[in-house]
Amino acid sequence: MATNCTHDCSTCASNCGSREKTSLIKAPHSGSSIKRVIAVASGKGGVGKSLVTSLLAVRAQKMGYRTAILDADITGPSSMKAFGVKEHAMGSEDGILPIRTAEGIKMISMNALLDREDDPVIWRGSLIAGAALQFWTDVIWGDVDIMFIDMPPGTGDVPLSVFQSIPLSGAVIVSTPQDLVEMIVKKAVNMAEMMKVPLLGIVENMSYFICPGCGSTFEIFGPSKAEELKETFGAAACARIPVDPDLTRLVNEGRIGEADTGCLAAVFRAVETSRPINS
Repeated sequence: MATNCTHDCSTCASNCGSREKTSLIKAPHSGSSIKRVIAVASGKGGVGKSLVTSLLAVRAQKMGYRTAILDADITGPSSMKAFGVKEHAMGSEDGILPIRTAEGIKMISMNALLDREDDPVIWRGSLIAGAALQFWTDVIWGDVDIMFIDMPPGTGDVPLSVFQSIPLSGAVIVSTPQDLVEMIVKKAVNMAEMMKVPLLGIVENMSYFICPGCGSTFEIFGPSKAEELKETFGAAACARIPVDPDLTRLVNEGRIGEADTGCLAAVFRAVETSRPINS
């Protein structure tokens, strides 16, 4: 891309990546009708993207939206585990059928296609990115009001392919309070901005801990930066998820559908009012 790019392709003769973005957008399977698509991303691994994806999906489903999760973390899928889903995806000559959680959330994940959930996926980046896009183009999603894409960490092949090739209503960025994480997460925020994907929310995971004995709040990983990041990057909303042993237990037991999602209310409002992908 030219260093003096104005992002107005009509005034530029350069054949750069920005000019090609629209042509890279892929349509979903013909048997799918999807209204909104939300990428849940972060520049850093281990911050809780899958947790946030799952909690947002649970909230959407409980509020009556037809909800889906596309697990684009091909080499480290974990969404099925959080919901206690162990079945394999089925298919036909027309495409792949998503599995369903006990709550009715539609889902596709690499683990749904493997013989065993601990089988490794030892592929190069281009194959991994292609598989993530096939979850969009080859799965018969049916009618979906809100789809959440659980992204892998970083800004490499899969995030780039998703941001370029899947029409997104917006992105939710997941962080934790540590300074090192904040620096890396800003890369994902900047990527969303460069790809012109609206930043709907900042979610700070492991933000604080409430002592069960005295009720005091402790910011054990450092002061919260959620509001600061929201203001700095112009996110529509921010939220803080506490360190909560009960939430950890529900995830470990595959019962995240029973979790309280109230802490994500503000971010979810931004999600449900985001632009439809066909608008």
